[in-house]
Amino acid sequence: MNRKVIYLLGFAAAVGLGHVGTILGAPRAIMHVAIQKMSDGGKQVNQFTFGPRTTSHSRGVVRPSPDLLYSSCVYDVSRGPIRVSAAPSPDNGYVSLSVFDTRTDNVGVFDSNQFPQGIAFVLAKAGQKVPEGMPVVISPSDLGVILDRRLAPSAELFAKVDPARRADSCAPL
Repeated sequence: MNRKVIYLLGFAAAVGLGHVGTILGAPRAIMHVAIQKMSDGGKQVNQFTFGPRTTSHSRGVVRPSPDLLYSSCVYDVSRGPIRVSAAPSPDNGYVSLSVFDTRTDNVGVFDSNQFPQGIAFVLAKAGQKVPEGMPVVISPSDLGVILDRRLAPSAELFAKVDPARRADSCAPL
């Protein structure tokens, strides 16, 4: 076989393996870094943390919206399900909870349009026993992130909405 063909086949194989490795590995690497940062190195798991009011210098989330107030919970369901809840905003403003697994896949979304009285659900792995009567999100991974986003475009609304989000809960059953 011609030496150029061998080099070309080797190059194509390397590119193919690199591409597949990147597609499979990059989301997990990104989420690993995010989980470490959001949980203070694993110290704050299964509890919400509350970000400050977004400014033009905020970069905890890439290009965060200045109209939103962010909270996050790094979850771990390896030892059992957790109950997640978020109170409605006092001004009836928009609230959204999104659940992401370790591959950055969005595995659950709840918002105040669906649940105007507040959001509550159980997060579990497949096969774990969960209580009846509540929505259940099955996480394909032990670890992940829950993001709470609330509409708060002004300092006045921030002052009203901030106490409500501090009632958020993300804790083992």
